[in-house]
Amino acid sequence: MTAQLIDGTTLSKQLRAEVAQRASTLRARGITPGLAVIQVGENPASQVYVRSKVKACEDNGLHSVLEHYPVTLSEAELLARIDALNKDPAIHGILVQLPLPPHINAQEVIQAISPAKDVDGFHVTNAGALMVGQPGFWPCTPYGCMKMLESIGYNLRGKHAVVIGRSNIVGKPMALMLLQKNATVTICHSATQDLKAMTLQADVIIAAVGKQKVLTADMVKPGAVVIDVGMNRNDEGKLCGDVDFDGVRQVAGYITPVPGGVGPMTITMLLFNTLEAAERSSAC
Repeated sequence: MTAQLIDGTTLSKQLRAEVAQRASTLRARGITPGLAVIQVGENPASQVYVRSKVKACEDNGLHSVLEHYPVTLSEAELLARIDALNKDPAIHGILVQLPLPPHINAQEVIQAISPAKDVDGFHVTNAGALMVGQPGFWPCTPYGCMKMLESIGYNLRGKHAVVIGRSNIVGKPMALMLLQKNATVTICHSATQDLKAMTLQADVIIAAVGKQKVLTADMVKPGAVVIDVGMNRNDEGKLCGDVDFDGVRQVAGYITPVPGGVGPMTITMLLFNTLEAAERSSAC
């Protein structure tokens, strides 16, 4: 068996066409969806991500504002800027690129963003909405994973899904989204005693720990769906995920590649959330 690829690049293009169409409808009403992206410091990876997000907005009919501040920016100054953006009617989404410098409390910054403009889905209000199944903004990476499962017509009802990782950004919200679709969910992490025993039971595996080859072929049930959220560099400097792709591909039924899998979908779901924020705002 050789797994079928779930191509995030192709799927994201299809979904961005929908974003562009909906954005055009809003612009016809005099509303241009606006996203403000804030970066503090010179983290090279952050700079790449930020440029990708801004370009995606511009390519799909959204307005983007990039604000890049020196690493010396104080927490008070950053909070003041967020407060101003919260009050700006032309801005529908606010994203503060993580990580932030050590002297800035990331949680304080995230909670300062209006829940109505929290297009990253990290504010406790949106996290709580996801927890109880109410409307809100879903974190972009697990949201993208759900769209990938939807794209292959996968019915999660009654299936056993194993999430490797328990972060607030991916692991925990991923588990909740899977539960909403009636999957039976197991969350594994660094203290899990026998990871292989867990993953061999799984119909769906989401690997999201940021560690190379955390999932190998002998840990996967034949025919399982494997979604690789990891983004690492191997010894040769080549981009790779958390999954031993070459090995697992020979066992799984479906698998996502790295690059070209979850990555493009994360940015696409950011566009979706920003668009939805603008639509909600226009309906008020």
